[in-house]
Amino acid sequence: MATAVSLPVPLPAAAAPGLYMHIPFCRYVCPYCDFNVYAGQGELIPAYVDALAAELALYADAYPNTRDAATIFIGGGTPSLLSPGQIERLIDAAASTVGVDGDAEVTMESNPDNLTVDYCRELLAAGVNRLSIGVQSLQSPGLKVLGRLHGAAGAAAAYHAARDAGFTNISLDFIYGWPDQTRAELDADVDTILEWDAEHVSLYALIVEQGTPLSTAVRRGQLLPVDDDTVASYYDHIVERLGGRYEHYEISNWARDANARSIHNQIYWQNGRYYGAGAGAHGFLGDTRMSNLRLPASYIESVHSGELPIAMTEEIDPELSASETLMLGLRLLRDGVSAVDFETRHGTSLQTRFGTLIDRFLALELLEFRAGRLRLTERGALVSNSILAEFLP
Repeated sequence: MATAVSLPVPLPAAAAPGLYMHIPFCRYVCPYCDFNVYAGQGELIPAYVDALAAELALYADAYPNTRDAATIFIGGGTPSLLSPGQIERLIDAAASTVGVDGDAEVTMESNPDNLTVDYCRELLAAGVNRLSIGVQSLQSPGLKVLGRLHGAAGAAAAYHAARDAGFTNISLDFIYGWPDQTRAELDADVDTILEWDAEHVSLYALIVEQGTPLSTAVRRGQLLPVDDDTVASYYDHIVERLGGRYEHYEISNWARDANARSIHNQIYWQNGRYYGAGAGAHGFLGDTRMSNLRLPASYIESVHSGELPIAMTEEIDPELSASETLMLGLRLLRDGVSAVDFETRHGTSLQTRFGTLIDRFLALELLEFRAGRLRLTERGALVSNSILAEFLP
């Protein structure tokens, strides 16, 4: 089959790649969201599932020497708009084309308003073994400002439905720092997180992305964002409250123990390789980063013409690759970046490549070397974005 661009066969890698599949459909686009998502196009779902399966076959032809995927992550959008049969078809297509490890972590994102016990049971039977539920908040003001369609009772029902169906690996997504959020409202969400005791929790500070309805409301003075100092204090409070129950292993992610960490996301943070399938999906294979056509209809048309639906490619040179390994790895608060692994991978030491910057941040106690690993300190985690940006070439 022909491909849209000439792609190299990936270089041999120690770790297996991940596989991300993007489902761009939503019943309603939340006002803070700047992902590649579309409302009112549900009639395209059957053709889109066909195209995703076909794209995976094209990838298998273009990259015949890549190891089987260690993970599958079905994200969106709202993947739970698909039937369990359609989800099973995508998982089976991945296994029969690019290949999937037999014990792969298979995650699917979902909204609370899509989950019932029967649906969750069918997802388990389809091969999904990890569920990520987009709760975002359980407080009525937060749900309203974030434009969520569910209520607190609906989110609780969804979580318990997944448990009753047999899911033993659940991740909860929450957002904090939404306009006018109080400390009491933050505490109420954290109380529920601790009560539910999910295996994994992601808590993200709200970012007002340009071009979203939320940014328009902020610009017009209709909503007042929480100031940066308050957001930082909320982060400190979350870290303190979750610390007795969860391992804070990444800047915005907590796991009940090391076995509950997101394997798929660790591939990203370790600057690993991954397929990106679906409209607007990003992939990284060999030394090539790529992104797909964004519009679902254009994506479907490209795949059915026998071409990988790639809109953009970027070759990552050795200097940028080394910078990205460090920047991404420092997000892993427990593991950081191994000096030995870095030198083995990039042919140069951390000190040779970044010595001046590292020494400056060590002196400021924003970074630390411990057991041969470079890591952010607790203080460094609070200003991580500023630190990580300094390592760009």
